[in-house]
Amino acid sequence: MAKILRIYPDNPQENLINEVIKTLNNGGLIIYPSDTVYALGCNIFDIKAMEKLAQIKKQKLDKAKFSIICNDLSHLSDFTRPIDTSVFRFLKSHLPGPFTFILEANKSLPLAYKNHKTIGIRVPDHSIPQLIVEKLGHPIASTSIKDDDEIIEYSTDPELIAEKYDHLVDIVIDSGYGDNMASTIVDLTSGEPEIIRQGKGEI
Repeated sequence: MAKILRIYPDNPQENLINEVIKTLNNGGLIIYPSDTVYALGCNIFDIKAMEKLAQIKKQKLDKAKFSIICNDLSHLSDFTRPIDTSVFRFLKSHLPGPFTFILEANKSLPLAYKNHKTIGIRVPDHSIPQLIVEKLGHPIASTSIKDDDEIIEYSTDPELIAEKYDHLVDIVIDSGYGDNMASTIVDLTSGEPEIIRQGKGEI
């Protein structure tokens, strides 16, 4: 059964964040809030956890396109090819924020991302995922939680999310109702921003 942790974004309880970190380091899966929708996350360096994430999404891991959640832009060079100064300035002016930026990947990606030519990078404007990544010491893999309802595309109620994913994840972070609009996906591989999916963020 998933453990529900009520963590408040204005003053995240350090002991509860530490419990999340321990779970991630032990290969666990978490559900966490962001500046857009609630999302599933795990340790990007734990291949078994990544496989579980793919199974939940009914995808093969080598085909899955999980975003990488960072707490700032300092991890970019770990995962992406060198980027132009203009692109970096563009990223800096829009992050943290409700965007997923597609960038060219380098050859140092974690095992689960091997052979991916591009990678989606997110820096949410939300204290909880930022603090998790900061304390973990490296980014986490992430994918949005979709709703079964045809009208409401994304699940917003953490209690209902916890019921649905009770036996699939280890921790559900309840931070109140989430948004029901996902991030705007922007492709920057050509150097010029191209909107792939319009979401919450405005370019």
